[in-house]
Amino acid sequence: MPKVSIPKKSIFIDMTPMVDMAFLLVTFFMLTTQFRPEEPVKVETPGSISPIKVDPINATTITISTDGRVFFDLAGKFYRQALIKEMGDRYGINFTQDEINTYAVQGMIGIPMNQMKNYLNTPVERRKDFQQTGVPMDSTDNQLSFWVLASRAINPQSRIMIKGDNVSQVGVVKKVIKTLQDQNVNRFALITSEESNPNAKQ
Repeated sequence: MPKVSIPKKSIFIDMTPMVDMAFLLVTFFMLTTQFRPEEPVKVETPGSISPIKVDPINATTITISTDGRVFFDLAGKFYRQALIKEMGDRYGINFTQDEINTYAVQGMIGIPMNQMKNYLNTPVERRKDFQQTGVPMDSTDNQLSFWVLASRAINPQSRIMIKGDNVSQVGVVKKVIKTLQDQNVNRFALITSEESNPNAKQ
């Protein structure tokens, strides 16, 4: 009795939905990814063997350059929007929504409040040439103190970190710590670069 032959059919897989999904994912990541803005000052942090990792989402960073300038940054776009509004209210500066949005994506900034509007309205291609003199810490107008106070009110979960250069001026570092202590901030982290632990077992 002859065998019944079943005709072979080629398998066809419709790839259209998969291609659509791939393009949707690419579009999503392109629209939601935030590139880290270029920092106005480069800092070579000292090394340490501390294994503690810091949550970058809830971070308030105070950066000290080699020439003693101080820069401030609060992580989170919406936190920064609220922060610049609060600082504007304190100093009687009315920021436009465009200026608020510009500040929200800037990251680390070291500018006195009386120059902030000028900086935020500077074209993007010329903004890196703007001379950032640092956040003032004068006895008559310690603006760093108000930045810290406002950031803690906006994000109480934020952890304050000090990022200093290997050769940062000790006097400026002490002044920053004194400013934090005046705001009852006695717990903060020092940012360092990671080194291998010489006592660790191989």
